[in-house]
Amino acid sequence: MTLRHVVMWTMAASDAATRAEHAAEVARRLNALVGVVPEIRALSAGANSEYPDVNADVVLIMDVDDLDALEAYQVHPAHEDVAAFIRSVVASRHAVDFVI
Repeated sequence: MTLRHVVMWTMAASDAATRAEHAAEVARRLNALVGVVPEIRALSAGANSEYPDVNADVVLIMDVDDLDALEAYQVHPAHEDVAAFIRSVVASRHAVDFVI
């Protein structure tokens, strides 16, 4: 089984330049978790490049083996550091987890 974890965030900053900067930093920090958090099987994170008025600002698409692996990822210290930064710059979050 593989579990796909998809998360989208909208940044809290009201000006476009700061929103883009924060989104890029979120994506950079998430991508840096590859090779650090052993539960990650595949991960891709990126800042939105089109339709900024209607799209979320950044997305994470990550594959793990199962729910236990996702829960281990959630409490990994490296993820907790990234999550703290994300919470400091985001206004909203949406997530979906599904088996592929």
